[in-house]
Amino acid sequence: MSQGQATASPRFRPENLRDMLRHGLITAVFCCLIATAMTLTDHGNGSWADHLVYSLAIGMISWLCIDAGRLVLTGHREMLWPHGLRGIALVATGVTIGFVLGNLIGDAWSGAPRFDFLDFAGHKLMTGIVITLATSTGVCYFFFSLGKSKHMRSQLDLAQRDATEARLKLLETQLEPHMLFNTLANLRVLITLDPPRAVAMLDRLNSYLRMTLSGSRALAHPLSAEFDRLADYLELMSVRMGERLRYTLDLPEDLRDIPVPPLLLQPLVENSIRHGLEPKVEGGEIAVRARRNGDRLVIEVNDTGVGPDAALPSDAEEGGSGFGLEQVRERLATVFGAQSEMRLAAAPAGGTCATLSFPLPATAP
Repeated sequence: MSQGQATASPRFRPENLRDMLRHGLITAVFCCLIATAMTLTDHGNGSWADHLVYSLAIGMISWLCIDAGRLVLTGHREMLWPHGLRGIALVATGVTIGFVLGNLIGDAWSGAPRFDFLDFAGHKLMTGIVITLATSTGVCYFFFSLGKSKHMRSQLDLAQRDATEARLKLLETQLEPHMLFNTLANLRVLITLDPPRAVAMLDRLNSYLRMTLSGSRALAHPLSAEFDRLADYLELMSVRMGERLRYTLDLPEDLRDIPVPPLLLQPLVENSIRHGLEPKVEGGEIAVRARRNGDRLVIEVNDTGVGPDAALPSDAEEGGSGFGLEQVRERLATVFGAQSEMRLAAAPAGGTCATLSFPLPATAP
């Protein structure tokens, strides 16, 4: 199931119950303010405690009926508010129940006769209805606006995740043909110069493509899978370069399950081979290491090649380092944003050092 596909959720899940509790607390604050306002404008006809009991009883019963009712009526939908007449009927029913029961509780507290609030002569009924309707309408609209805003934010976050997924898959479809074209070009040369090595290289390519194409596309996979894929790629390149290519892969055990975007490291290694080791007659070594630096993951790709200053400007225009490194930057920016970092610099002992750094997931051990 894709991330953009909706999934059914329990009505009374903890998140919804927290929202109900927050609504109840806000309603209680409104009731206290109403009781204070009525006490100040009632010219001594009622105590603040009496007004508070009436206000809290009416408000809290109405809140409980409406807030629980909306969860029951909306089922498992994300927008937890009934549409159309059902929403209006829910508010009207909740306010009516709250008005009747709340006044009965208030009359019992103040010692007034039962159903004294239905007396038209003293305008108590009309005053109570006006205050209850005005307050309930305002509070319900406030909660509805909060819920709608939350729903729109969740939809926006979902759209952004879908856009990120589509962008990563587009970048991956760009990177895989890029690697394949370079390999086929090298294979074409070996077929003429060294047929046995060409056959071995073709076998490695077949194994690499089978593993790559049989796996399902994903936004991320474990760092160990990225290193395994990188090992296959380096074995493929070592068929062509022979003893001129040596490599070391260093992945600590506690970092093996860290999720990373697929095809993150291969462009860096390809860049090291193309612009670092191949121009050097004796070749050299590539070392890929992952380590933890506080709450960040750091991955270094070091080579003992000719160094970044020795690469010709035209190399990047031929689809080598310019393409691959740009894709790595874009993948990091798409997943981690400004929290990611990529540096390409000359190594102190010669060669080139490419460093990636981005935050470790919160669940990392």
